[in-house]
Amino acid sequence: MSSLALSLAVRDSSTMLRRNLLHVRRYPSLTLNLLLTPVMLLLLFVYIFGDVMSAGIGGGGGPDRSAYIAYLVPGLLLMTIGGTTIGTAVSVSMDMNEGIIARFRTMAIHRPSVLIGHVVGSVLQCVMSVVLVGTVAVAIGFRSTDATVLEWLAAFGLLVLFAVALTWIAVGMGLISPNPEAASNNAIPLIFLPFISSAFVPVDSMPGWFQPIAEYQPFTPAIETLRGLLLGTEIGHNGCLAIVWSLALTVLGYFWSKASFNRDPK
Repeated sequence: MSSLALSLAVRDSSTMLRRNLLHVRRYPSLTLNLLLTPVMLLLLFVYIFGDVMSAGIGGGGGPDRSAYIAYLVPGLLLMTIGGTTIGTAVSVSMDMNEGIIARFRTMAIHRPSVLIGHVVGSVLQCVMSVVLVGTVAVAIGFRSTDATVLEWLAAFGLLVLFAVALTWIAVGMGLISPNPEAASNNAIPLIFLPFISSAFVPVDSMPGWFQPIAEYQPFTPAIETLRGLLLGTEIGHNGCLAIVWSLALTVLGYFWSKASFNRDPK
């Protein structure tokens, strides 16, 4: 790609990014609903189930709500990313159904910029959502355990990488959905999978036949890696699994989205 072509691609992608951010500002209800879900779950599990859950995780000892907050927050942060990307699937589906994509196809613009604008906008929303949920978590008692600056940077990098991966999958879901309601339903696994991961309870407390499913699905390695970086717990093979899952989902989502976007409309 020549320098002129690259400059035009960056310009068009920036324009599409501004367009998507304006949509977020004009239609805040969807983003607000997706943000409230992890915040409400955080408050629910801490203040309603916290004593019972912390006693169980502590091996039958006395309840320690602060310990359960520390255990819970990494999973909620990744769940926040999954929930935020549902809005991306809905937004992409709306574009496809309202005819604006067909209009873009006839214009002299860098075609991938349409998808890039959605992806970058979604990742920025994910980062802001994670900051909000993290702020609430700190306000109710979450504290990191001796994490270094390098570990904080690694944790942030993992969150961004996971957000990119799930966003590309959400874009693909939005492109193949016949309407925004279907897009929202198709993207439900992105917020459901954390419930069958180690986000709320340890994997070894689950039934033996189910443990491999929970342990090797995309969210559990990322959650355990984030816990290790922020809380000093054992990371083991989870770091490699988290990176592999993130890269694999990014590549899969990118080529799936590209093929769906370039497909001639029926």
